[in-house]
Amino acid sequence: MTSSNAMIQIIHDNFTLTDKGVIPNMTQVLSETWLARIFNIVDYAFQPIVNIHSGVCYGYEALLRNHEAAGFSSINELFDTAYNDQVLHAVDLYLREKAITKFTQLEWKNQVKLFFNLDNRVLSSADYKPGNTLNQLKFSNLTQDAFCFEISERHELSHNQAVSDVLNNYRSQGFKIAVDDCGAGFAGLKLLYYIRPDFVKIDRFFIQDITDDLNKRIFVASMVNLAHILGSVVIAEGVETKKEYYSCRNIGCDLIQGYLVQRPTVDIGQLQFRYDHIMALSEEEQRKDKSGDKNLIDMQMEYIDPVLSCSNVFDVFEKFKTRQHHTFFPVVNNNNEPLGIISDKSFKDYTFSRFGSQLLQNPSIGKSLNRFITRFPITDIHTPVEKILEIYTQNENIEGIIIVDNLKYKGFLNARSLLKVLNEKNLAIARDQNPLTKLPGNTLIHKYVSEAMLETGIPHYLVYFDFDNFKPYNDTYGFRQGDRVIMLFSEILKSRAQNLYGFAGHIGGDDFFMGVKDMELKKVYAKVQKLVKRFKNDVSSFYDSEAIEKGCIMARDREGRKVCFPLLTVSAVILELPAHRSTVYSVEEIGKKMADKKKSAKNSEEKVCVVRVTDTNELIMISNESLIGGSASTETSGNTILRPKIGEPGTSGQFVF
Repeated sequence: MTSSNAMIQIIHDNFTLTDKGVIPNMTQVLSETWLARIFNIVDYAFQPIVNIHSGVCYGYEALLRNHEAAGFSSINELFDTAYNDQVLHAVDLYLREKAITKFTQLEWKNQVKLFFNLDNRVLSSADYKPGNTLNQLKFSNLTQDAFCFEISERHELSHNQAVSDVLNNYRSQGFKIAVDDCGAGFAGLKLLYYIRPDFVKIDRFFIQDITDDLNKRIFVASMVNLAHILGSVVIAEGVETKKEYYSCRNIGCDLIQGYLVQRPTVDIGQLQFRYDHIMALSEEEQRKDKSGDKNLIDMQMEYIDPVLSCSNVFDVFEKFKTRQHHTFFPVVNNNNEPLGIISDKSFKDYTFSRFGSQLLQNPSIGKSLNRFITRFPITDIHTPVEKILEIYTQNENIEGIIIVDNLKYKGFLNARSLLKVLNEKNLAIARDQNPLTKLPGNTLIHKYVSEAMLETGIPHYLVYFDFDNFKPYNDTYGFRQGDRVIMLFSEILKSRAQNLYGFAGHIGGDDFFMGVKDMELKKVYAKVQKLVKRFKNDVSSFYDSEAIEKGCIMARDREGRKVCFPLLTVSAVILELPAHRSTVYSVEEIGKKMADKKKSAKNSEEKVCVVRVTDTNELIMISNESLIGGSASTETSGNTILRPKIGEPGTSGQFVF
């Protein structure tokens, strides 16, 4: 070894105390060539992983930096070269210690976790030996619970069962395991099957533009559901925009990581424990939560005293004996994070054994609870009750679900309480939805519009739909057939609203509503136009062949005259509320504004009228042609608000939310 790196004192087989701190003993685990290439050259940047609901930091991922200065074109090349040189494990140990040392400089290190990327090939290396990380953490005064190994899908696991045993051994010691870039590699579900990780990190590919990609939303929702059924916490990687954040939150991700929170930084002084802008986004969403699931869950769940994972086994055994009405206890770590449950069944062999009590007091058994802990489904208190029910039904022989808030133990929701919450929610929904279409009714529409008025920082689009020539159709074919037409439109509307991540409601009769936010006007217009065309095409099947051939039906108008009415269509008024507007309108004013333009929509060839409301209380018409081609242009005359006359031709008066 060179004199600049001379040993001062051997601490144990693999570590040396130098003037640079504790590093691997290079004479035993790392060649001088590799030592010269990476020692004091490579560094780690940390990127926060935060709770999606609170913005509180849960941990930091250590990301390798300065690999170019060490002579490698990429991080992958560094590890591939080390693997080919048969020093991968030694290099990994050195880098692991470097990351841990930097992590310990955080003021709140005991409240967060370090996520460290582990090359899968280390676990099957010829020189692999367990116990190194434990020694590193002990020297740094950290517990195993503070460290999480990230297993990548980049390299397929060889000897799956053997590697699984190694990782389970890590977990039994208190370490956490995460599957990194889930869905990006070829290992895929095999990793989840063998490892059953504590964390599943969804690859950035699936998060990018997820709001506008239905297939990505389906894939992510499926991965989230599977992870939660397995008892894993879900981390969405690479979240960069508010839209991606909202999508991940709505789908059920637990933690997020990405530029929206903070870019990776080598300066730990720039890291925070709480990210207020994420908490603000969450609070904004919570104010809009129409289900009230959190309050219902909070009322019904039971708080069962947990036991600490560091508890003595015999003490827990005695606890079961004194509290015989309990069949299990949740197990939490020192940070009050649930690890699973410990069941009375775990002690069955000892309960009926003559020497059971003595065995449990034996230090070799009673030292740790880990061997008695059973993984158990865990879900956040903000999770919709329907998803909680789905997780419950996918797990056999469980008594309920552990509930967490900010990933801290909150309580336990048993099967009976879960059904009560679901029933209460269904009753509340039934009170506020249209009995025919099951779409949200006027109360929830009013609430949606009210909140849109207050959210002035982003654009909102309120869309009002009204059937054309519905009364003569009803008079001719009957109300039952009319209800079928209403159901047809409601299904089309629900599908379009879901595709736009919007809100769909039924005002009553043949009047419907849709709300969309934070999207380009062109896209909203295109979707609405497609909806109008789809309804016109599909509703033709509700007519007889003669009416279709004529293109109209004979029926009496309001004055009793026989008139040939065209076939059913639907007209739409799109009202744009621009971003950064300064005026906040009432719901009643918005209703009047949209009613003013019903006639324009019905008279237009496209059956769609687009208007923008200004801060000077004007409605400005936007030409449909401009929304198909170039940028949206407005008509030269600013149309001040016109009050509709009840019964005026082409209108049915002011509609009410």
